[in-house]
Amino acid sequence: MITVEQRQSVLLSRGSSSNFFGMSEDAFVVAPTRKHTATIIFMHGLGETGEKWSKILSKLTKPNVKVICPNAKKLPLTLNKGFPTAAWFDIHHLDEHTPEDESSILRAMDNLHGIIDQELSTSRVPASKVIIGGFSQGGALAVYSALNYPKRFGGIFIMSSWIPMNKTFPDAASSNENTPTLHCHGTDDPVIPFRWGQITSDVMSDLNPKYVFNVYEGLKHEVNEKELQDIKTFIDKILP
Repeated sequence: MITVEQRQSVLLSRGSSSNFFGMSEDAFVVAPTRKHTATIIFMHGLGETGEKWSKILSKLTKPNVKVICPNAKKLPLTLNKGFPTAAWFDIHHLDEHTPEDESSILRAMDNLHGIIDQELSTSRVPASKVIIGGFSQGGALAVYSALNYPKRFGGIFIMSSWIPMNKTFPDAASSNENTPTLHCHGTDDPVIPFRWGQITSDVMSDLNPKYVFNVYEGLKHEVNEKELQDIKTFIDKILP
């Protein structure tokens, strides 16, 4: 079992002798070891950095795939009594009936769109060869941003996550409604309740005929080997 609750605070330095190198202090990047033909952009969960996920995803991808795991900046998180926490957007409470911070979510979406724009322009990899993903809050940002990005991605995958402002869909979606999307969620998740996953499944199933909801019995707010294998299978199918 691989837990992802603990915060990672050590950044990799530039010029590392391994396959990992810091693009900047804002992201962890795994460079392709063969001709670069595809990219995965993955957002970590609340209180983390992208370091752990860059290592996990590097084991699930082929040598032609670049992995970018941006680091969220610290913000005074309402959920954490205003304490500065690495977060993509503010969260007031982990309750489906609590109003969401729409302006904070939209700012995060704009920032992620900027990261995607930069990768597409500098790498010349087409959007159809890009997969957007994330864990927990990072997955929420990933799916919301993908549904509002003007170009179609190769795929989307989210883990232990939800779709923000779900009542605004399907009208809020402007793109990627037909993009292959994998959603993984554990039944015993104490952080992002399985109920949130079910609500997301209802919304996405009506919106996207290529959406798949994988349920993992007994899994908490973490990943296991079965889930990672399912993600690897999904990536290999999108990026053969």
